[in-house]
Amino acid sequence: MGQDIAMGTDAHSAATAGPSLLGAHAERLSTLVTSQRASVDRDTGLALYRDMTLGRRFEDKCAEMYYRGKMFGFVHLYNGQEAVSTGVIGAMKRQHDWFCSTYRDHVHALSAGVPAREVMSELFGKATGCSKGRGGSMHLFSKEHHLLGGYAFIGEGIPVALGSAFTSRYRRDALGDSTSNAVTAAFFGDGTCNNGQFFECLNMAQLWKLPIIFVVENNKWAIGMAHDRATSDPEIWRKAGAFGMAGEEVDGMDVLAVRAAAQRAIERARAGEGPTVLECLTYRFRGHSLADPDELRAEEEKQFWAKRDPLKALERDLVGAGLVSADDLRAIEKEIDAEVQDCVDFALSAPEPDGSELTNYIWAED
Repeated sequence: MGQDIAMGTDAHSAATAGPSLLGAHAERLSTLVTSQRASVDRDTGLALYRDMTLGRRFEDKCAEMYYRGKMFGFVHLYNGQEAVSTGVIGAMKRQHDWFCSTYRDHVHALSAGVPAREVMSELFGKATGCSKGRGGSMHLFSKEHHLLGGYAFIGEGIPVALGSAFTSRYRRDALGDSTSNAVTAAFFGDGTCNNGQFFECLNMAQLWKLPIIFVVENNKWAIGMAHDRATSDPEIWRKAGAFGMAGEEVDGMDVLAVRAAAQRAIERARAGEGPTVLECLTYRFRGHSLADPDELRAEEEKQFWAKRDPLKALERDLVGAGLVSADDLRAIEKEIDAEVQDCVDFALSAPEPDGSELTNYIWAED
């Protein structure tokens, strides 16, 4: 049914045009020229929509559980940024490529294939969680799904991701494993890009041509600090040029644009051509965390970005191209709602970690 989607600049610009009075971040998005967007067929389009919907509905349920007093600690939600996780991870190979996240890690884990039951269980601190109930919201980890962890402190995950990329290259070049072509995606925010780990790892990655994608989820705000006030050059992708590596900015509210940019970066990495800095201009729809009343951001700014909801944009693309019907997407949403409720029920009834295992997973074990 229908044709593959391969939309160009004109259709996309019409959907994203907006005033420049809301700051440089919004102006950059409105004037961004998207020369290429990924072509997708019906099955791929539905898979992308399903993954993004799972991320959105899962996070909404987390907010509900948190405010009902069922979930504790710091919880940072991903609402609004789903096109980045789905666009990048969906273009990579599950259980072959590697992923490194931040404290905003729930949706990255889901996109990487970690079962929703395991993610929700971890948020409830249960033994059935992907980190055995020891990590909680900010420390999701799954060796099976090649998720190298979420990290509470910004920048911590970038050197870990660099080590993963080095391992892939070392196995191929030094150990002669011709099948070793895994690419690592390191996710982090705009606030991290003023830290030393960012620059040090860019330098080493380019020096050794490591297969890594530095995915900057630029949502404008580092807690309560606006990006434009915190860095001398707010266009982060340009900093790749200082190290002689590829850099690209992309509309982070457009999953097809992100997917296309990720595909280009992955192709370079697998071919041994080195790393890429991919700056995704995006926006979080909720406060920094569920403890943040979100009173710093102007209502006009929130409305500007709400009109660019990545889920609604993908629906317009898929339905407009005749690939799917609105009923197809509503059916997916119904399935996702049932899956999310199931993972909550599972997590609530799951056992607490056994006290006798308190010292497990601290030291290396046989």
